Amino acid sequence: MVNRANYTFNFRFFIYKKKDIKAIQEQKAQERLSRIERLKNMALDREKLDNFLKKHEKTDRNHLIEAGYLINNPPEKGTDLITEKYRSNQGNELLILAKDVLFALLFGDESNHVKFTRIEQELLTLTVPRFKSESLNFMKATTEISGLGTWQDPDSVSNDSRADNIILQVEYGEVEGELIGDGIVTSLSLINNLEINEQILYARMINVEQSTLIT
Repeated sequence: MVNRANYTFNFRFFIYKKKDIKAIQEQKAQERLSRIERLKNMALDREKLDNFLKKHEKTDRNHLIEAGYLINNPPEKGTDLITEKYRSNQGNELLILAKDVLFALLFGDESNHVKFTRIEQELLTLTVPRFKSESLNFMKATTEISGLGTWQDPDSVSNDSRADNIILQVEYGEVEGELIGDGIVTSLSLINNLEINEQILYARMINVEQSTLIT
């Protein structure tokens, strides 16, 4: 005999879940459109990237707190995500800028007014705890690999044994003088200090001699 009560509940749950997924997809689509518009207005090039680096490459957590970007005693590094309640309006604006710059450096081209003469391919590999990976959900064309990691914190704040990590890999074009790589490091540092909140965010950039798809 069919349990109609359970069937009705499961059916309603399925409908609600589909609505939630659709709402999330629509929100992400709108966020992508908004980011593209911001990129076009930014029109990032070498000169603007150089100015971004001069202003932010030495920015650390202490500076962000002293300057009022981080507020309300944010969680210690290596613990929870830094959510919006721990950022001032200018902190939120800086986080958006850092993500926009990172997106432009990795994926930007003439179609969104990003102007760089890219001369070689590089591979960025980034390791992030799975529960914090949503902070980088704006990254497209990214390979995700699951991985377990161990971290021994000398201050005993965030020891991890077989931590559940996501390894993100993405190819990007580099320019003469490796300015793109410098921008990626600075952007990721800001994103880490304003949101991800890891003591050490593992990132590696290597030259890709040859890349191909094998079928």
